[in-house]
Amino acid sequence: MAVQGADDAIEEDDGVLQSGAAPPVLMVLASEKGWPYSWHTIQDLPKNVFANCEVDRVWQIVKGDLIAWLSPHGGTDCKPKQRLLIGTPGIGKSVAADSYLLYQPLHCDAEKLQVVFHCFGGRGACVSDKTTRAVTRCSDEEMCVSELRSLRGHGRNVYIIYGVAKEGTPPPRHFAPTSGWGMIAVPFQR
Repeated sequence: MAVQGADDAIEEDDGVLQSGAAPPVLMVLASEKGWPYSWHTIQDLPKNVFANCEVDRVWQIVKGDLIAWLSPHGGTDCKPKQRLLIGTPGIGKSVAADSYLLYQPLHCDAEKLQVVFHCFGGRGACVSDKTTRAVTRCSDEEMCVSELRSLRGHGRNVYIIYGVAKEGTPPPRHFAPTSGWGMIAVPFQR
């Protein structure tokens, strides 16, 4: 997998490991409530998500973006990044990437990153407000748009994880983080 920036530059896809650091081969994230990437399709949600070192590497890139964006030392020059996760269908599917990318920001400092918005390919979303510890489920795109509009203009830091539902289809215009939010688009798992 590679992570592509908004400027079309592909980063950290050289397959070279950092010296002295052994990558995790496989991580298991367990959840009693299940994982949200499949909320719209099945009743019994998977309780475990398996994330390999490539998925963790994507998180490390996103984490670096978040640290730079949310750091008090970054000043006004540091803008949140827009990223695109590219995978090869059938080989190294990124099924765990969206769940892992949801899990990690939810554990970031709530004073710095207040909201994580996870969209399921335009078919709904999960909005996690970390300051109030509330989760709102949006059942359709209209509700998602309404929720995004309500978040704009409140001076809150929002990170969007957008599951791209159809190959070659970018996220709708209203998902573009024009208000200074961070975002990553990932292949949506059906």
